[in-house]
Amino acid sequence: MPIVNRICQIKIRGWQPSRPIGIVIMLLAVGLALSLFFLIALPPVTRDLSQFLTDLPQRIPLAAAKLKHLPMADKLGLDTIAQKAQGAIEATASYLLTSLPMWLAHIFDILTAAFLCLYFMLEGEHAYEFFLSLIKRSERGRLDNTLRKAEAKMSKWLLGQGLLMLCLGVTSTIVFLVFHIRYAVLLGVLMGLFNIIPVAGGIITMAVVCVAAAIDSWTKLFEVLIFYLIYVNLENALLTPRIMKSSVDLMGLTVLVALLVGTALAGIVGALVAVPTAALIVVLLDEYAVKKT
Repeated sequence: MPIVNRICQIKIRGWQPSRPIGIVIMLLAVGLALSLFFLIALPPVTRDLSQFLTDLPQRIPLAAAKLKHLPMADKLGLDTIAQKAQGAIEATASYLLTSLPMWLAHIFDILTAAFLCLYFMLEGEHAYEFFLSLIKRSERGRLDNTLRKAEAKMSKWLLGQGLLMLCLGVTSTIVFLVFHIRYAVLLGVLMGLFNIIPVAGGIITMAVVCVAAAIDSWTKLFEVLIFYLIYVNLENALLTPRIMKSSVDLMGLTVLVALLVGTALAGIVGALVAVPTAALIVVLLDEYAVKKT
């Protein structure tokens, strides 16, 4: 809604877009960004993965034949290992085919959440007023103020975290392109997205980046490690205090626990709403549970 409200404030020769038009403009922008991402970032990965899976069954016997010349090779049972490796490849391919309905179900969950968001953006105010009408009149004002504080808290955290994710994603993509890292665009976008998870997100994505860099050369591996160390220090010293100074006081541990609980309860959809829900709970506990005297 903050993005839609900003779009609706734009004036073009006295004309202002309505809320439905603002939502459509935002969806078109998101769709354009996703289309560019899929067109630029994914083709190199799918091409290399397809080539790898095609060549792997022929490379395993060749690798086993070369290993047979090593000392003690006959005692390792290389033929059995090669057969098991080929069987594992076939089992993996079979699993990918059988798990397709599960992945389609996850996609359906994401689409369902997106449609719910659209309906709440269009009619959320009416639903909110109806919810308040169910509360006693004497408590209605207090609850209304508390929920508006929670809304501000969630919006500020999401805005601040989004800016940090954008900074890391753009910077990483540029640096990876300069260093000629494999799948630079994909890895840069993942660096930005996983930055929503404190500490663990950066470690996971950097491990993937290091593997991609090490495939080419050790020099590239050291380059990306040096870049990440420099960026983390700059982010902690400059970006985070400046961007988050007017934001919320959600601890990193709170965000991490919220993401874990949300994912365990509702999968991808739970992860999407975990941190805003944690911000809401914090405000409600502060208002109704914490004894201030």
